[in-house]
Amino acid sequence: MNFSQLGLAAAQLSACESLGYTTPTPIQSKAIPVILGGQDLIGCAETGTGKTAAFLLPVIQRITEVKRPGIRALVLAPTRELALQIHKNYGELNRVKSNRSVIVMGGANIRTQIADMRRGATVVIATPGRLLDLIERGAVNLSGIDFLVLDEADRMLDMGFLPAIRRILAVLPAKRQTLLFSATMSGDIEQLARSTMKEPKVIEVSPRGKAASMVEQKAYQVALESKTALLLELLEKEREPFERVLVFTRTRRGAERLSHILKARDHSVNRIHADRTQPQRETALREFRDGRARVLVATDIAARGLDVDGVSHVINYDRAGGARRLCTSCRTHRPGRQSRQGDHYCRAG
Repeated sequence: MNFSQLGLAAAQLSACESLGYTTPTPIQSKAIPVILGGQDLIGCAETGTGKTAAFLLPVIQRITEVKRPGIRALVLAPTRELALQIHKNYGELNRVKSNRSVIVMGGANIRTQIADMRRGATVVIATPGRLLDLIERGAVNLSGIDFLVLDEADRMLDMGFLPAIRRILAVLPAKRQTLLFSATMSGDIEQLARSTMKEPKVIEVSPRGKAASMVEQKAYQVALESKTALLLELLEKEREPFERVLVFTRTRRGAERLSHILKARDHSVNRIHADRTQPQRETALREFRDGRARVLVATDIAARGLDVDGVSHVINYDRAGGARRLCTSCRTHRPGRQSRQGDHYCRAG
C-alpha cells in the first residue's frame, strides 16, 4: 500500500514525497481513511510509529477543503518537547501558508503567544496548562473548533492533566471530530473516551501492554548503592558500544546529580527536566540529536513523542515512583510548585 491509496489529496501526497515518506505505517494506513471519513477515532500504537503524520495529514486536508476563518483544530500534547515536535511536523506537512499554526506552551513568554494568536491561527498546538491560562484570560476563542486531537493521552493523564483537559473540553463545541492517540489503553483512557467521543473507531496496531517489537530488553539486579557504578561500567565498556544513550531518572534532583557524575567522568552529557528553562531544554535536545551530547539524562518529561534518530540505548536508571500527590486546590499540580494558572502555590492536603 502507498499513500495515494489512502484518499489523500495531491498536496498531502506532495508533502509525503518531499519528506521521503513512501510506505504508510500501520497506524497511518488504518487511521487516515477513518479521519478523512469524519469519524471519531482512538488510535493505540507504540510511540515512534508515525502517529503524528497519521492525524496531521488528514486534518490538514480537511481544513483545506472547507475554508473559513478562526481556529479550526486543537492539538493537545503532554509536554513542551512533544508540542514543539508536532508544530515542526505541521510546518513540514502543511502546503497552505494561510493555515497558520500557533504553539502555546509553558516556559515561553505568554504575551508573545497571545500576540501570535491575535495575528490569526488555524491550528493551535498546546500543552493543557498554558492553554487553560489563555482561555481564562479570554485570549483564545475555541468556539469554531472542528477537530480535537489528544496526543499521548495516557501520558497526559499520568501527569495529572485530566482536570485541565476537562475544563478545556467544556469550552469546545460539542459538534467536532475527536481523535485520541495513546501508546496504551488504560481504564482511565477508555473512560475519557466515553465522555468526550461519539462512537469512536478503535484502532490497535499492537497488542495492549506489549513491548516494542524492535527493542531488546535487559534487566540488571543491582543494589541501590551500586547503580551508578553499573551505569558507568555499561557506558565505558567497549564490547557493546553505547553510542547515543537516553537515561531516565525518577526525579529532577536525580537527573542533576547523575549528569554531574557523568560529566566528571568526561562523558559528553546534558539533561532535561521540569526545572530547566525552555531554552535549556531545547539546547539539550539539540545537542543530543546532533551528537554533541552522547548521553541525555531526563526525567519522564521526555518519555514520549520525541523524534531522535540513532538512539542506541535507553536506560531506566530509576523505577517509577508511587502515586502522585496532587495540590488540594487545583488537583492538577504537584505540591510545592507554582500552578500553571499562576493564582496560587500548590500545596499538599
